[in-house]
Amino acid sequence: MHRAAAKLVLLIAAAAAGSLSVVTNARQQHHVPAAGNISASCRPHERDALLTFKRGVTNDTVNRLHSWRPGQDCCRWTGITCSSKTGNVLKLDLGRKYQDPAFVGQISPSLLSLEYLEYLDLSTNFLEGSNSSVPKFLGSMKNLRHLDLSYIPFTGTVPPLFGNLTKLEYLNLSNTSFFGSLPPQFGNLSNLRYLDLSWMQNSYSTDISWLANLQFLEYIDMSNTNLSTVVDFPLAANMIPTLQYIVLVNCSLQSADQSIQHFNLTKLEELDLSRNFLGHSIASCWFWNATSIKTLSLVSTHLGGHFPDALGGMVSLQNLYFNDNGNAVTMTVDLKNLCELKALWLDGSFSSGNITQFVEMLPRCSSNKLFFLSSADNNMTGFLPNVMEHLTGLTFIDLSNNCLTGAIPPEVWNLPILDTLYLSSNQLSGQIPLLPKTITTLDISMNCLSGHLPTKFGAPNLTVLILSSNYITGEVPESICESRDMQLLDLSNNLFEGELPRCSSMQNMLFLYLSNNSFSGVFPSWIQRCSSMVFLDLSWNKLNGTLPRWIGELARLQFLQLSHNMFCGDIPVNITNLGSLQYLNLASNNISGLIPLTWSKLVEMTLKYPVLPWRFDSLFDGRQEDLLSLVMKRHVLRYGPYGIGGMVGIDLSLNYLTGEIPDEITSLNRLSNLNLSWNHLTGQIPEKIGDMKSVESLDLSRNNLSGQIPSSLSDLTYLSSLDLSFNNLTGRIPSGRQLDTLYTEDPSIYDGNSFLCGPPLRRSCSGSNSTESGKKMPRENDPETIIFYVGCGWGFTFGFWAVFCVMLFIKNWRISFYRLLDRAYDRVYVFVVLTWGRLPGQG
Repeated sequence: MHRAAAKLVLLIAAAAAGSLSVVTNARQQHHVPAAGNISASCRPHERDALLTFKRGVTNDTVNRLHSWRPGQDCCRWTGITCSSKTGNVLKLDLGRKYQDPAFVGQISPSLLSLEYLEYLDLSTNFLEGSNSSVPKFLGSMKNLRHLDLSYIPFTGTVPPLFGNLTKLEYLNLSNTSFFGSLPPQFGNLSNLRYLDLSWMQNSYSTDISWLANLQFLEYIDMSNTNLSTVVDFPLAANMIPTLQYIVLVNCSLQSADQSIQHFNLTKLEELDLSRNFLGHSIASCWFWNATSIKTLSLVSTHLGGHFPDALGGMVSLQNLYFNDNGNAVTMTVDLKNLCELKALWLDGSFSSGNITQFVEMLPRCSSNKLFFLSSADNNMTGFLPNVMEHLTGLTFIDLSNNCLTGAIPPEVWNLPILDTLYLSSNQLSGQIPLLPKTITTLDISMNCLSGHLPTKFGAPNLTVLILSSNYITGEVPESICESRDMQLLDLSNNLFEGELPRCSSMQNMLFLYLSNNSFSGVFPSWIQRCSSMVFLDLSWNKLNGTLPRWIGELARLQFLQLSHNMFCGDIPVNITNLGSLQYLNLASNNISGLIPLTWSKLVEMTLKYPVLPWRFDSLFDGRQEDLLSLVMKRHVLRYGPYGIGGMVGIDLSLNYLTGEIPDEITSLNRLSNLNLSWNHLTGQIPEKIGDMKSVESLDLSRNNLSGQIPSSLSDLTYLSSLDLSFNNLTGRIPSGRQLDTLYTEDPSIYDGNSFLCGPPLRRSCSGSNSTESGKKMPRENDPETIIFYVGCGWGFTFGFWAVFCVMLFIKNWRISFYRLLDRAYDRVYVFVVLTWGRLPGQG
């Protein structure tokens, strides 16, 4: 699990109980008897109304209405609750919260016959009908106390008809496609306790005076509602003393710098103003008097300055989220008395600070409840403090991307229930001590850690271990294999050597990065057991031997990097069975033989709209290192987690491959990079090369390819890098705007093909230069060409010594030869002197 997800899971779990209590209370204000207490049968006309509603559902994807049958007691149907005395339907609950939609269709007006209906939940279904608007008859169901239409894709302006439902206590219209101004008729809902208008498509409000009429309101969420012109929201909210939860995320609020003289929000437990560009001093905000607040969220508000001392007096505070605020705040407040504090998330907010002073400000209570501490990206300096014994409840620590120095103190490892520790991207040094037995996630990458790993290094519950980009030496100890639940192991960019341990128990491994070390030996056989492997990188090591045949059994493998090793033998034929594979790199090895033929089985490289099981941009959130690199025209392009998902490529360059390029490789129409350069490939370029519409980089240079360049090459409109140099290609070069542009940018793309002709080259295709017949012409590094030059050399050498020996041993020949030279010299001399004398001015 990556860093952001781990944080969110922990915090959501911690806040869930408190946040749901007000929802539960709002839903249960009125009594709705359970279906098991039914003593009266449902009314026939209400049963008919429900059956009519069912007919309006054109698709029941989960068969939820299976029990709705004519002639049966509707009070026993799924989702129906009736009055135990009268048999009237009181509750219709067909919502699909946090699940996939079940129904497609429309809401039938037959529901008007349910005149005693108090509870209606149709959320998370496609019941918007053909015109996608809210049925007007809903405004006539005046006995409703609970109405949930969230996650139904209704469109149009926010309808004022909801203002007619004056008995409503719960109204949820969130995540619909409503737009426009919020109607003031909401002010008629004087009994409302719960109001959720969040994340509608493009809603706004310029006047929220109606809010003051909702005197029983406990929960309000207007997130993503444009309130940029509203300056009096705190004053309006202050008139509702019952408010417990205020959520205004991403509302374009301009300021929280209001002054409230008589603070009435004494029951306020949660305030969320995240993702509003407030941009003023944090000390001037209106909410510091709300000592009842348990959760305060100010994420990405760009508040600056110093936290006020009032923060230290908010003794009810349990969760403070103040991350991503542009490193503009200074934390000098003493939090020692905040004994209820559970989560402190301050990433990317401090301009500077000392880690020891920061830790000393944290709560010091007999029963310390702080379990989540995150202060990454904060420019904090100093040594990791060894005075953390009072933080015994910590399970999650993130101090990554700071300027921390020194060794990791034992006190950090000795925290009794520590589960997750992120210390990456600092300047920590020294050796890595034994891991705490409770740890499940450890990232100490991109530091200056050195030395050998301890012999007993493993932790039984470890699932994520990232030690990359340090100076760790020696062999990997066998004890690392104790972590049977390991899913991500990253030892890349270190100084490890020797053979890899046989971790046959690590069968749950998903991501294995061992690149840029000096590992030796053969391909690790225990990887065969990792049937769920997604990403395997063994590149830039000293591994040897042949590639195993079982590699084609890793059905979920998406990225395979084995480049820059000493692997030999041929490419396993069943490597093309990897239907999920989207990147294959075998470059710079000693691999020989033919390229496999059956490439169409690489389904992930052929799908027009691929469905990847992993989102790499979120999976490696916070990782600054590259996940893969790509060689394109002698330049190395590096891909991190945010670009890797779209990278589809094959690199077999710098090997000893022979034979022809298989035609079936052109079926990989999603391939963006193909590099087969520096091999011994023969034959012609596949005629259907133009079918690979997504190709951006194509390198076939330094082979023995012959024949003409296929005209379909000009169909590759996304091509931005091409190299066909140093082959035996002949004939006319295909024309096309893209190809002409590529030649203009790099005229060397056709070098070493002496019998290519036509534009953009200056060599004409007429006469002897034309090779339309397709005959193979001699080439500089052809065997025939080499034999020709060797023969010429031997002939010259033999002839020279033959003449020399004749002159040396036959006197008459030698005298005749020298006389011939003398006569030639005299004639040339006389000619030059006479010509010089005849020139004007020479006399």
